Amino acid sequence: MPADKENLQNEELNTNLVNEEEYNLKAKVEAVLFITARAMKPAEISELLNIPEEEIENALLDLMFDYSSRDGALEIDDEDGYIIQVKEEHLDIVEKLCPVDIKPSVAKTLLIIALKEPIRQSYLKELRSNAYEHVAELLEKGFISRTKDKNGRSYNLKTTPKFAEYFKLKGDAKTLAKLLDTTKDIKNL
Repeated sequence: MPADKENLQNEELNTNLVNEEEYNLKAKVEAVLFITARAMKPAEISELLNIPEEEIENALLDLMFDYSSRDGALEIDDEDGYIIQVKEEHLDIVEKLCPVDIKPSVAKTLLIIALKEPIRQSYLKELRSNAYEHVAELLEKGFISRTKDKNGRSYNLKTTPKFAEYFKLKGDAKTLAKLLDTTKDIKNL
């Protein structure tokens, strides 16, 4: 076999192996985004898969291109990390199939936590009579987190990334307050 032909075959074989490795990496990154169902930073994915962050970033860009170039219901959002999500025009279907059932009173408690975070649970109890029950429900649904405060007598409450992702909120609580134009006292909620 002539040397040129053999070199050409070796190059083809190497190209095929590189393409297969890139495809496998994209598939692994896609699986991570699908399973976690939360926004993840490239560094987190890199650590999880034990693959250099630069390679993860390239795979994420390729995946974003793949998702954006097809006419599907899913997209990869990259605002606060990377997440696979349903496109906005299909959210009505998701809400019919997977509604989060939050009673209005619990929603009001969640709103206070979001606007005042971090808020001491003892102060929340002053504002909302059923605060402890509401906090338990919101913790169970994953919308808030709770940590012991410095004196160990109460807890500090704040919203989680799941809260922001579920309610499609971008930014911080101050932005949310402006959005709601909260000019009245929170006790009136």
